[in-house]
Amino acid sequence: MSHFSYNKAQHPFFDTLQKRVYDYFENNKIDMSGGWKLWSKAMFYIVAAVVNYWLMVWMVPAGGWSVLLCVTMGLLLAGIGFNVMHDGAHGSFSKYAWVNNVMGFSLNFMGGDVNLWKIKHNLVHHSFTNVEGLDDDIDIEPYIRTNPYQEKKKMHRFQHWYVSFLYAVTYLNWIWWADFEKYFSQKVGGVKFRKMDFKSHLTFWIGKVGFLVLALVIPIIVVGWAKALAGFAIVAATTGILIALVFQVAHVVEETSFMDAKDKSTEDEWAVTQLKGTANFATSNRIVLFFTGGLNHQIEHHLFPRISHVHYPKISAIVKDTCKEFGIQYHEYKTFIGAIASHYAHLRNMGVAA
Repeated sequence: MSHFSYNKAQHPFFDTLQKRVYDYFENNKIDMSGGWKLWSKAMFYIVAAVVNYWLMVWMVPAGGWSVLLCVTMGLLLAGIGFNVMHDGAHGSFSKYAWVNNVMGFSLNFMGGDVNLWKIKHNLVHHSFTNVEGLDDDIDIEPYIRTNPYQEKKKMHRFQHWYVSFLYAVTYLNWIWWADFEKYFSQKVGGVKFRKMDFKSHLTFWIGKVGFLVLALVIPIIVVGWAKALAGFAIVAATTGILIALVFQVAHVVEETSFMDAKDKSTEDEWAVTQLKGTANFATSNRIVLFFTGGLNHQIEHHLFPRISHVHYPKISAIVKDTCKEFGIQYHEYKTFIGAIASHYAHLRNMGVAA
């Protein structure tokens, strides 16, 4: 792991916040896992995805209906990732570890690899949020400059114009390039990880081959090369744009700040850096909450990743009050559109700033 460190001697903010949040669950006798609310969401997304896949591949409706089903498939894949896989991989879907493992493994059916994702996301991103040189989520170099610690290139002046195209291929890049790069290098961003065991190697290849069969081989056999590839491109672009936007607007916006791994340390306690580098969006919008799996409550998620997202609306009031008490800024955008606008404005600024 990295030598970048936080202030571990003093962490009064997080000590206070943790006690208040845990007291909320204990006093109200509420389990921190997802419960029936998350199970019902999981069943909705999984059943809808299976039905959509069957209609898309086997029924092959004509014209615009096929395109619509491909777009819907992309929405459902993103929804499964946000709601089912994400909570499962964080261990917050259920109080039973095997259930979390099964739900987390849904990522492998979507072309990713849950073991690599846990290293990239749980270990690296959550430990070093917005730390240049360590956080792989803000590393889109050389094409995009996300923070002032990255080298500026001439093309970055136009990055807020062409970034949408890059987001459209994010999903493809992730499953067919980035995962393999991490797999063979045994490295995520600037962090080296332990060698994978036999089980991890096996699940990696089973997932990649299985997804290839589901996403391309079967559709090609049923509908032919042209329609299968066109459909897959639409699905992948839809999923990629949604995933990129939801995660980017939570960290790469005008209000958030960044750190440089070269500085080796910060005087802030870990929880304070999470608040400085994270922003919420559209927390009053139930549709956004339902679709994003609570990732619009990104602050609460970063502070309490082992608590299921179904509880974030309730504990957000506790987090806000504690932030106000300690004089810590709580970044929040009222709408998803507002957060997206801030993200693009930030990219424009990074393209011209020194």
